[in-house]
Amino acid sequence: MRAKRTLFLIEVAVFTALALMLDIIPFLSIKLWVQGGSVSLAMIPVFIIAYRWGLKGGLLSGFLWGILQIAVGTGYVLHPVQGFIDYVLAFTVIGFAGIFAKQIQDAVQSGNTKRYLTYITLGVILGSMLRFAAHFAAGVVFFESAVEGQSVWVYSFLYNVSYIIPSLIISAIAVFLLFHKQPKTLLHAA
Repeated sequence: MRAKRTLFLIEVAVFTALALMLDIIPFLSIKLWVQGGSVSLAMIPVFIIAYRWGLKGGLLSGFLWGILQIAVGTGYVLHPVQGFIDYVLAFTVIGFAGIFAKQIQDAVQSGNTKRYLTYITLGVILGSMLRFAAHFAAGVVFFESAVEGQSVWVYSFLYNVSYIIPSLIISAIAVFLLFHKQPKTLLHAA
């Protein structure tokens, strides 16, 4: 039991660090906006942890990734509440993809490709859309529209969807391919 807990902590730490690296290495992340928001591969490690360790692993990895962004100075924080919503909350909720961990692991073990593709995709959509909702809410409350005459609601929606949707698509494809090519390596009893 102690070895399993140690493995859990090591994997969460390593994959969280990988998420941060994928987010800050210039050629691996396309920064779209000065205030934040990039199309990157960075959510992939959080999804992998969520699918290996379930909800607990996913939430912890996402939480730590958000905290690390603030700690290393890549976060754009104007107000403590905005910082909490945009970094702590938005990145933690990516880990809700872990609610599909058991279904994915069962489908991989039984060789049901269509089923695990479906659950991987549902998890990526859930985690990405919850992240989007947090960023959208912070945008509406703490930022104003950069386009004169445009509603802050429309601006926040367009701003955040511009990088979340491409990142969602990239993550869904990459995580599926990783599971499809090396299914047993990515499995773990959650």
